[in-house]
Amino acid sequence: MQKGTKTASIIFAAGKGSRMKGYEGNKTLLPLIAGPSPFEGRYPILLHIIKSLPPGPKALVINYRKEDIIELTSSIGLTYCEQSILNGTGGALLASRRFMEESDCSRLLITMGDVPLVRLSTFERLLRVLKDRHMAVLGFRPEDKKQYGILEIDSGYVKRIIEWKYWSQYPEEDQKRFEICNSGIYAARKNDLIRFLDILETRPHKVLKERDGRIIEVKEFFITDLIEIMDKEGLMTGYAVAEDEDEVMGVDDMQSLIKVQAKFNKK
Repeated sequence: MQKGTKTASIIFAAGKGSRMKGYEGNKTLLPLIAGPSPFEGRYPILLHIIKSLPPGPKALVINYRKEDIIELTSSIGLTYCEQSILNGTGGALLASRRFMEESDCSRLLITMGDVPLVRLSTFERLLRVLKDRHMAVLGFRPEDKKQYGILEIDSGYVKRIIEWKYWSQYPEEDQKRFEICNSGIYAARKNDLIRFLDILETRPHKVLKERDGRIIEVKEFFITDLIEIMDKEGLMTGYAVAEDEDEVMGVDDMQSLIKVQAKFNKK
């Protein structure tokens, strides 16, 4: 592979996954092949994601139960980036800044550690968008858009991503215009992304989170802000669309875990 097209991948695996009731481990280590229970089995989600990514250096953003993740993956040759404070997807990206800067790759692929069914061909299709775009979002068309962020697209590129709590307040006719939702998986030209990280770091959001049974206000950073920041500077974000919504399904709770395990076993 030529230097100009090499890809570095970043996998977010820092969070606890508070909706996975009854499981105390890091949810990226949940099995794709279930055993006596959905929580017991073999072939962890994280290993399959790593296997499905394009060739090139890979980094894991870690925090919760980081020792378990390092033990599982220590022989693979990964870089570990600690997100010392769980402060959102943008915070995870900021935690991996040194890895990005030291990589000799020109392209970045950013994915979540709990979305195991994305195909290599889909990642490659997303990366091809970077041929004439500076950043790219993997979208999908769900049967029900409720709760998802949507892509606001104009003339073939993404102007911004609007979260559900905002676009759900739009008039019904305006809501119908939006067809493609955000999967939370991105690609970017490395140098273009790095130069906007300082701006991202100045734009925290105040978010209410449940921590240890209490609701507290925390500061989080969102990757989606980068799209608006770059757009204002004249840089364009494109998109690719997954074949179906199950391909980009995240393992958030017991129900989604069982569904992902069933679909993986069919494959």
